[in-house]
Amino acid sequence: MDVVELFAGVGGFRIGLEKASHEFNTVWANQWEPSTKSQPAFECYTSRFDSGEHSNEDIAEVWPQVPEHDLLVGGFPCQDYSVARTLSGESGIQGKKGVLFWQIMNIVQSRKPKYLLLENVDRLLKSPSKQRGRDFSVMLASLRDEGYFVEWRVINAADYGFAQRRRRVFIFAFHKSTLIAQRLQNEGPEDILHSKGFFVKQFPVKEEHNHRHPDQAAILPEDIVEVSDHFSLPYKNSGILIGSDIYSAELIPDSDESPVTLREILEKADEIQGEVDEKYYLKHDNENKKGRSDFEEMKYQKGAKKEKRVSQTGHEYYYTEGGMAFPENLDAPSRTMLTSEGTKNRSSHVVEDLNTGRIRFITPLEAEMLNGFPPNWTEGFMPERTRYFCMGNALVTGIIEKIGQEILKLHKEEEEEDHVSQLDLFETGVDR
Repeated sequence: MDVVELFAGVGGFRIGLEKASHEFNTVWANQWEPSTKSQPAFECYTSRFDSGEHSNEDIAEVWPQVPEHDLLVGGFPCQDYSVARTLSGESGIQGKKGVLFWQIMNIVQSRKPKYLLLENVDRLLKSPSKQRGRDFSVMLASLRDEGYFVEWRVINAADYGFAQRRRRVFIFAFHKSTLIAQRLQNEGPEDILHSKGFFVKQFPVKEEHNHRHPDQAAILPEDIVEVSDHFSLPYKNSGILIGSDIYSAELIPDSDESPVTLREILEKADEIQGEVDEKYYLKHDNENKKGRSDFEEMKYQKGAKKEKRVSQTGHEYYYTEGGMAFPENLDAPSRTMLTSEGTKNRSSHVVEDLNTGRIRFITPLEAEMLNGFPPNWTEGFMPERTRYFCMGNALVTGIIEKIGQEILKLHKEEEEEDHVSQLDLFETGVDR
């Protein structure tokens, strides 16, 4: 099954797909970090994967080079997707420059892959705040206009047995000519989300919905400019678009798998990295400009706050913030990693070392393992700070492995159907 990977980073999608099956064949991948000569993520990707063509150029310039493929994947940036007519007003649609989703659509229009698997932060479903759901609606309309049906689901990795409470929206689009499209267009939308659709096979849900969030049904306007200017829908955590019919519901995960705990990750990491380097421990004997040691600074960052502050204009106000665990609870899955991981930042994971009992940051190896990457995947290709950053941007590869298993089943069904069709034509004497 031929795959094209966009915004590839250090290869999270590819790792997950290849865990699912070696039948996934990545024929072309693009990773490019603008405004910098250094391209460490691309260096890591090309060193870890030796097959397929690897592109390190602006996708806006090189998308015509993308070869034919079955599956297009990518975790694209969350941006403003508003659109307008061309200046002449006669034909065509133009979006804001630099919006990378339009490069995805360029490829979709020119190559028409059977399937797309896209990933983003879950706030995409409700952005922007002044017109809830507009950005996602523009995406849905764009895919619909190219002949695709779309199913989406917000998945928290820890709900399905993984080591991190990481919520991301996964968007699976399939062309209306595919078998899954032909099958689902005859099903009720509620049945699709609960039993007949794409995601539910690997990510089961309870029969009941979250009643605090009533189900929604809507018709997506035919004119994408009308969608951009006026359409609003605060989408739920799952849904289906068939034609212009939208159905969205707040589903409740239902899994028997217990999540991997942070303690289990540290134990496995210990077997690989051995004694943790002193540089990761929080010092007690140094002071910053505020008179706090590393340990005291992190304890302050994690603590609850109600502080009187003064704005630049002289306005006095109270800054409040809830407390966080210090150190982390080792007997639960970890919190979501952010790109600031490993810095003296409130969001960084701080743990009690299993061997010394001292308090430290998690190591880059542990950060990789929390996302399901092979140990030391990024080591040697970039500075430590960048290793943390890449993991804060990455996805949980085990989620992609599960999704990949379902995509491969669909692909095999398509191949079998094509084979039967060819036999029928052969038996009737028709030369295809």
